[in-house]
Amino acid sequence: MNNSAHLNPAHALPGPDDITRVSLKNGITILVRSNFNSPSVFVNGYLPVGSLLDSDEKLGLADFTASALMRGTIQHNFQQIYDALESIGASLGFGGGTHTTAFSGKALSEDTDLLLGLIAESLREPVFPAEHIERLRAMHLTGLAIRAQDTEEMASLKLDQIIYKNHPYRRPEDGYPETITGIMQEDIVNFHRQHYGPKGMVIAIVGAVQPGDIVEKVKKIFGDWSNPLQTEPPDLPEILYLESQVKEKIKIPGKSQADVIIGVPGPKRLSPNFLAAALGNNILGQFGMFGRIGNAVREKAGLAYYAYSSLNGGIGPGPWTVSVGVDPVNVDEVIELIIDELDRFTNELVTKDELEDSQSNFIGRLPLSLESNSGVVGALINLERYALGLDYYQLYPELVRAITGQDILNAAQHYLNPNWFGIVSAGTF
Repeated sequence: MNNSAHLNPAHALPGPDDITRVSLKNGITILVRSNFNSPSVFVNGYLPVGSLLDSDEKLGLADFTASALMRGTIQHNFQQIYDALESIGASLGFGGGTHTTAFSGKALSEDTDLLLGLIAESLREPVFPAEHIERLRAMHLTGLAIRAQDTEEMASLKLDQIIYKNHPYRRPEDGYPETITGIMQEDIVNFHRQHYGPKGMVIAIVGAVQPGDIVEKVKKIFGDWSNPLQTEPPDLPEILYLESQVKEKIKIPGKSQADVIIGVPGPKRLSPNFLAAALGNNILGQFGMFGRIGNAVREKAGLAYYAYSSLNGGIGPGPWTVSVGVDPVNVDEVIELIIDELDRFTNELVTKDELEDSQSNFIGRLPLSLESNSGVVGALINLERYALGLDYYQLYPELVRAITGQDILNAAQHYLNPNWFGIVSAGTF
């Protein structure tokens, strides 16, 4: 067995002993973990550049800019970039979000230099060719037209507008047709000039690489990057919760299925009760055949095509939602069933079996999610994004086992206040 394999057994959870973390003087954080069991290298990262920086008039600009980064750089045109990636079987992509612009790529470890070089070019030297901007605009507008006919998407969009009223989270990061139409090439060039820079950038690399070598490579291509114009990410305002339930129906003609979503602003990822809420959400609408929600609405009543709950805590208070797909004639009955389940969830302790099964599920699936380089690199990004600490995954089983039924009930009662519910259905009524 070689030393690298011995130091990095595939089953070991990432921790301080095998994660290299280095901060550069210009504000870039590098995370590296070796794994010589595979010849590949995976790269993930982000910049603190998202739709929070968009004006209402140009909503979608951050996302548009991210999608245009690989359409040509000072050194290579669009075709050359994609030919270079295809010739070595590598991949690379960028995407815009609410808080960040993210990138991810993979290649054989022998092609790491090329992959990192293209990431650097795309972030530092994009030229945003006019003809590609127009092609991307057409693609964005097509996507928004499809969104307008998607009952699930439109219900989710309306829910955000209800529960995040007067908050940036009410806005879709991909914008609206009128805002995308109004974005010009000059807007994209200026957005990149003002907001892209090294401060707050994070890059994680996992695979058949030596940490010291990778750190030096990243220093070489990013260490001299600076941008005096780079702005700080804006602070999030406080959430103003609803005073009473808000129900809305969105009529979309020609649909045989209606989609219903009920939700509230949930915890931030770093909220003390996030893990209890996440464990509770697993019981509510994830574990097994989609938990209690799936059992009540789909298995027992037979009224839903799908039914589940989700919790999306991030930098800010992401939504805690229940989503179902139903026959339009059953919308009101299904909403009543869900409200009943949420009422039970916020008034009764989960059972001992539910708690133990969910804890075992959480603990058991962690090592499975970290079996691949892609899983580990995503995990490293989460450690840094949410300041969890390099030992978080090693402490995780203990943290999960420490959660009690009362912790889950407290979290449910804290967030799932029925007066705060937004209730949206979309379909042909």
